[in-house]
Amino acid sequence: MDACDEKMYFIIIENPAFSIKHTNDGHICYIQESRYMSRLSRSETLEELPVILMGSCFDKDLNVNHLKSVTAKEAELLEALGQDSERLKWYLERDALGTALGLTKDTPVTVEMEGKWLRGIVRYVGRMTEPKYPDPIVGTFFGIELQGEDRGKGLSDGTYLSKTLFSCKRDCGVFAPFSRVKPVVSKPKVVSKCLTFPADQPSPQPFPQQAHHQPLSTGDRVTFFMDEDIRHGMVMDLEKKEDRTLVIISTDRDEKITIPLESVIKGELLQYEPEPMETDKVIMPMEEVHPLGLGVDSLVEVTLAIGPGYGTIRWIGTLPGQKGTYAGLELEDGYTGVSDGTFKDHRFFSCLPRQGLFVKLLSCRPDSRFQGAAANQNERASANVERMLIGRMKGIQGHINSCYMDSALFSLFSCSSVLDSLLFKSTEPRDAPIQSTLLHDIVNPLRSKGFVEGRHIMKLRQQLQELGYCHTFTTEEKDPEEFLTLIMHHIFCLDPLLKLSAGGKVQESYCYQIFLDNNHSLVLPTVQQLLEHSFHNAALKMAEVPSCLILQMPRFGKKFKMFQKIIPSLELDITDLLSEGPQQCVLCGQLANEECVECFRDPVFSRTGFKVFCRTCSSQLPEGYPVPTALRAPPPAPPRERLELFAVLCIETSHYVSFIKHGPNSTDWIFFDSMADRQGEVGVAKRLFCDAYMYLYQSTSMSLYR
Repeated sequence: MDACDEKMYFIIIENPAFSIKHTNDGHICYIQESRYMSRLSRSETLEELPVILMGSCFDKDLNVNHLKSVTAKEAELLEALGQDSERLKWYLERDALGTALGLTKDTPVTVEMEGKWLRGIVRYVGRMTEPKYPDPIVGTFFGIELQGEDRGKGLSDGTYLSKTLFSCKRDCGVFAPFSRVKPVVSKPKVVSKCLTFPADQPSPQPFPQQAHHQPLSTGDRVTFFMDEDIRHGMVMDLEKKEDRTLVIISTDRDEKITIPLESVIKGELLQYEPEPMETDKVIMPMEEVHPLGLGVDSLVEVTLAIGPGYGTIRWIGTLPGQKGTYAGLELEDGYTGVSDGTFKDHRFFSCLPRQGLFVKLLSCRPDSRFQGAAANQNERASANVERMLIGRMKGIQGHINSCYMDSALFSLFSCSSVLDSLLFKSTEPRDAPIQSTLLHDIVNPLRSKGFVEGRHIMKLRQQLQELGYCHTFTTEEKDPEEFLTLIMHHIFCLDPLLKLSAGGKVQESYCYQIFLDNNHSLVLPTVQQLLEHSFHNAALKMAEVPSCLILQMPRFGKKFKMFQKIIPSLELDITDLLSEGPQQCVLCGQLANEECVECFRDPVFSRTGFKVFCRTCSSQLPEGYPVPTALRAPPPAPPRERLELFAVLCIETSHYVSFIKHGPNSTDWIFFDSMADRQGEVGVAKRLFCDAYMYLYQSTSMSLYR
């Protein structure tokens, strides 16, 4: 019998008069069923129960009036919620809890992320981790595969802590507790085929779903029948004529037609809609934000009867009697609107008569004549780089000693997603504004429009300063590693990127500073050689393959450089730097079994690097060579582990710039300078070879999981 069936579970609904640790309202507790029955057999009424609180191994006597019984499955659903107060709130929502109990695999649902509801299908129901001793249960979560236009907006591929709970494409999976999941129900797809009505015939009865009338407004997407075909379009205007409301529609076939309101169904009614979970409080959604970062004064494109229409957003907000966020557009000359900036006698902006148009904000897309519409906020495709990121007023605008931050952020987020988990990781409430600024004011505009104003960087610096991380963030220059360590470690508590093995112990860090002794013969080294020498000198190995490796070159301050030039390694072969795993013999390429540490600088087999041998080659080494030591390596040998260079930060005369890889080819590189109007600058080639300060590498395979 399952352990859950042998216990009775309760939720504390009222805090005891005396203080006991872990006895907040909403805390889950339990008692052995046999013990409960024994107590009940000795007394007709029970006033107290010796329950064990989750997270504890000792029982506490609690008044039965302070407890409410829940099933094991209900307890597991509630245990997935992070706070006791949240558990109590959702326990009281009995309908919501009951609905969650009925959710099974392959159920269409919507899931809440960042204040928005995304469509998906349940692919997994169960625990994500094993219970911690002595707790008998752990929270039940829902694994959801996002669908349709919401694909790619998730955070997972169905894997959690290296364990695959379900399978889906990268960033198409979400794990969530039941409080963030709602089932969807299919609305009847019934539409009228009647388009015209003789004057002596009454108007048809409204559709059943129109009994709860949802009024149409300018910009709404609608569906109707014409010539036995289902047609779609956008509402341009509504007018009254002979006690009947007529809808002027711009169809998807570049036609302008007028039909009765009764013959039109609002587009959303033909789609899945969330089944409401009524609560005692109305939870207002976050302010709707266009996923491509469109705002006031953005040049946009909308679909009109004559084809694409172009205009400028002059206003964004809510309209009287309408739901959702609308945009007020001033159309360009040659396009006819329906307004002068007023809506129902309220003025929201000013333009010439019939040059204004109010549409749903999400109906707008970037003006394709200037920039392509992005389907999502993933890293910039290489084909878009020339249009999006090359030229003046592109990238991140510099302002008051911000070049270190500009270059670091541009390097990490413009063309790579290896550290995107920072943008969506749970944070402390006090740090949430920093994450919001980073995501909404910097990364999203950078990827969607190719430009971030300096004021947004200053806003981030002010937030860092106001929260006490450093009192000079708004005025003084910092080192990139100081800034990166701050946001990764202190603010977002990201797991360390690098795990090093030394003397049987594992050390963790976010960046690796290359140190070399003077006993080397390197003159014009590659990054590969520098890293190998540094690891050899310190007797270090990598405990695992890093998803992102940030290397600091052997230079200190702004003046001292150990090497005048460093050759970038477009790929880092880290196979021989791993503490465990298969390696290849340097002589024959077969599976290596032994390593010769003393042979590191021996030039016979190669100028430098770790020397590993198979047993056959090791036995044939000339007499006098050191005896290799055994390696821990299971057969057979897989492909070698390599990291890809995706950015280089450089510094000269206290000014940081960067080089970023934007595509798959070795020549797909761009140069970024947030203060490109500086005078007297030298060529970019010198900066790359002579001024390299930090190299950023990524693992294209490991970044899928971390």
